[in-house]
Amino acid sequence: MKSAACAKHFVVHSGPEAVRHQFNATCSDKDLYETYLPAFEACVREAKVESVMGAYNRTNGEPCCGHSYLKDIIRDQWGFEGHIVSDCWAIRDFHENHKVTKTVEESAALALKKGCDLNCGCTYIHLMKAYNQGLVSEEDIRTAAIRLFTTRFILGMFDETEFDGLTYLDVETKENLAVSKRASDESIVLLKNDGILPIDKNKTKVISVIGPNADSRACLIGNYYGTSSEYITALEGIRNAAGDDMRILYSEGCDLCLTKPDNLSREYHRLAEAKAVMNRSDLVILVIGLNENLEGEEGDEGNQYKSGDKPDLLFPKTQRKLIDTVIASGKPFITVVMAGSAMDLSVLNDKSSAVLQAWYPGARGGQSIGDILFGKVNPSGKLPVTFYKDTKDLPDFEDYSMKGRTYRYLETEPLYPFGYGLTYGKMDITSVEPAGEDPKNNGLAIKVSLSNTGDTATSEVVQVYLKADDPNEVKNTRLVAFTRVTLGAGETGNVKISVPAESFKVVNDAGERIIPEGKVDVFVGFGQPDALTEKLTGKKAFSFTV
Repeated sequence: MKSAACAKHFVVHSGPEAVRHQFNATCSDKDLYETYLPAFEACVREAKVESVMGAYNRTNGEPCCGHSYLKDIIRDQWGFEGHIVSDCWAIRDFHENHKVTKTVEESAALALKKGCDLNCGCTYIHLMKAYNQGLVSEEDIRTAAIRLFTTRFILGMFDETEFDGLTYLDVETKENLAVSKRASDESIVLLKNDGILPIDKNKTKVISVIGPNADSRACLIGNYYGTSSEYITALEGIRNAAGDDMRILYSEGCDLCLTKPDNLSREYHRLAEAKAVMNRSDLVILVIGLNENLEGEEGDEGNQYKSGDKPDLLFPKTQRKLIDTVIASGKPFITVVMAGSAMDLSVLNDKSSAVLQAWYPGARGGQSIGDILFGKVNPSGKLPVTFYKDTKDLPDFEDYSMKGRTYRYLETEPLYPFGYGLTYGKMDITSVEPAGEDPKNNGLAIKVSLSNTGDTATSEVVQVYLKADDPNEVKNTRLVAFTRVTLGAGETGNVKISVPAESFKVVNDAGERIIPEGKVDVFVGFGQPDALTEKLTGKKAFSFTV
């Protein structure tokens, strides 16, 4: 049975929200097939998604919801059999903003004939007029209708299916919540730890929890979410994990971004309370970041930044003043960052005893934060993005070239590299054994032996990177496989990782995937094979040549 998941916003959508309704994203064939397409291809080929959504912008001159890629790539190259839907009111942009058509009937016809089966919006109510004008055929309409009714049959709208027996009691079951908790636990990334974590209850009796995201529900749920029957904020999770023998003090410290949240207060008036709280504590936990009101999608109510895009990597001014106040207190402090994207953590990396990147961890994600801080859960998350030191060396946001971007093409040293994350344990790779006589044609199996030499159960993510000696290869290295491994204290184990033959190929300027000429280096480790990762983690990446 097909999944009803949605590979949203195909395909070159990651640019400026403010101009997305008229913006044209231009990219080379190499960048298209090497960077922008692979994740969507995996969703179609491997996950068998039933629906794909087009983006608002144009790509290389064509509007995404009426693009030749919908047929040429998604259906013809990848064999997609589901339906394609527009983003909401995106087809209206064809004539109103992109100016690729002149009338609403032309816009509806263009989208339908290019392969957009379903319109989120009201443009397709004009399809009959388009038909009468000879802009679409009965066959065009029938093709889209067949695809959409196929999805309805799959969903069980006309026949009894496995879903018909589900009731509201099947929501938030014990099993559901266990999966949710595991997702929160494993997604949180420990970026720095000078030894202060996990918190020692024998040495710490009073903790002050400070920050605008400490007791916030909004920073748990992020953007696009349902309603939970229970929410656990970071403050509540810390209290639960600390238990009754420890005093937890709290101060909001500042508003998320407003210097004075109401007309009766003075600017930054909550800093005084934060100082009073810190003066009476042994340890400070600073919980800062963003929420959907600052970063999100264009049109979301309350976005404070440029239609949901951040102007830079800095925290809002209110929080920067709070950070300075915490540093000036002289108290040891741990920083928890709750945000959906990379922030400038340079000062915190220097001054904070530990830094925890919690993202938007879900309705009960505050419990995962508390459990990690007190050692009930061993952190094991790895960064899925690069944390840059600043934006001065990055290309313009409207530039879709990959030059200078992401770990594969980065030309400067990152603050925290892609794939990076610490744990409380000590796991080592003791040996790497490749298997396969012709990996570039048949793939490669790698046997990795590991040893947990620490005193606590530990999970690590073994990562495999490639670097081909070919002019078409990426500038640095590229991740091709990974797997999570958990070992008890003192335990040893083996894991086999498979690297498919397709991963050995490189993409040339024409967008073709080709077998590289010359050698290919394969690196296996707990992070990228660079000096920074080795210095920060103490883990050595292993390398061999095929």
